Amino acid sequence: METVIHNPADGIYPATGDYVHAIEVRDARRTLYVSGTMGLDAAGVAGATFAEQLDLVWSNLRTILASAGMTVDNIVRITSYLRDASYAEANAAARMEALGGRAVPVTGIVVEHLADDWLVELEVIAAD
Repeated sequence: METVIHNPADGIYPATGDYVHAIEVRDARRTLYVSGTMGLDAAGVAGATFAEQLDLVWSNLRTILASAGMTVDNIVRITSYLRDASYAEANAAARMEALGGRAVPVTGIVVEHLADDWLVELEVIAAD
């Protein structure tokens, strides 16, 4: 699989270092669409803090990806659902750390989650 970043410079606002406007995926054999994944432990209990939930959500994503024979290197798109806009910076930092500094197309949405203690949910698309 080959990926090509598309960050047009004319006629649109510039992308920042933590995301790209688009990734073209060429010659992919498989695409994996991952449901919104929460910062919950194996018993379904939410981490007590936003940082703990970020650690859990990325651990959970790695587990899901591994079940399909993929890693975070296969992620080509992320949608973040945050309880509060103040979490955006920490979420972006965790994303960049989890992806080893690799920027992908992202969308961040502030939402009211189904449970009061859910602070973050990530939905990803991966390909290989």
